[in-house]
Amino acid sequence: MLDNLSAVYAIIDATFRVSTPLILCAMAGLFSERSGIVDISLEGKMLAGAFAAGSVAAVTGSAWLALGVAMLVSIALALVHGFACITHRGNQVVSGLAINILASGLTVVLGIAWFRTGGQTPSLTNSARFMPVELPFAQSLSDVPVFGRFYAEVVSGHSVLVYIALILVGVTWWVVYRTRFGLRLRAVGENPLAVDTAGLSVSRLRYAAVAICGALCGIAGAYLSTSQNASFVREMTAGQGYIALAALIFGKWRPVPAMLACLMFGFLDAVAIRLQGVELPGIGEVPVQLIQALPYILTVVLLAGFIGRAIAPKAVGIPFVKER
Repeated sequence: MLDNLSAVYAIIDATFRVSTPLILCAMAGLFSERSGIVDISLEGKMLAGAFAAGSVAAVTGSAWLALGVAMLVSIALALVHGFACITHRGNQVVSGLAINILASGLTVVLGIAWFRTGGQTPSLTNSARFMPVELPFAQSLSDVPVFGRFYAEVVSGHSVLVYIALILVGVTWWVVYRTRFGLRLRAVGENPLAVDTAGLSVSRLRYAAVAICGALCGIAGAYLSTSQNASFVREMTAGQGYIALAALIFGKWRPVPAMLACLMFGFLDAVAIRLQGVELPGIGEVPVQLIQALPYILTVVLLAGFIGRAIAPKAVGIPFVKER
């Protein structure tokens, strides 16, 4: 019984750790797409943020400074995307794809030029990373059956960025549904002409949304290279930006359902890790390649029409032209 409970707790614990960058990116995409800007560049901004954080942490030894620089780099790329799509009314998908390609190539080139380690950054010491945080009373409650162990083994012991990601889901819900800015954000994604008629700047609102998107992607990238891992590795995002976008669509552009979708993808990853090398009755050992492909297969299946009707913001992807 205890062994089974420990296995369940280990999977739940891993689910939260694996889901953190997905949750942050999904919330980032929600701000951008709610304002009417399609953003498939979540992957590129997260990758650039991961490289920036890994580089700064390796040089300065400060994880918090690395986080700040990661956010700034990601915001800069987000503003480039905004400049192309908002100011010049360019194709939003093409702009996002260009940022992904730019980040993919530039991180490797700069990594080779700066560190001479094949596109990676040097390994980080514990003092330069966001290490697990033990919450109050976790040690004393660890002997309490079920709930005490759950608190000690699942709730406690995560990086501070994991807790920040979960808090940001609530903050995102509050901002989008309970603030004046959120009301305007939703309005500009549905009917930008009405927002413009009301005397508000559509461009300013959309720039603010993509900047917030960039900041959250930067946090996700910093988590990958300074918390989940101890350095930046080329292409370390491994398609997580696209999975976060799929989770956002699966959650119908709402914060809590999007978070639950991210947790589902994280759960699959956590189970996949546990299944590697395990013999299943009547099946035998499951191929590692199939296990690693499960989250991506599920993404395709869900987006193929098994999520019900997902209605995007009406003005998403449509450049706004101010009437004279």
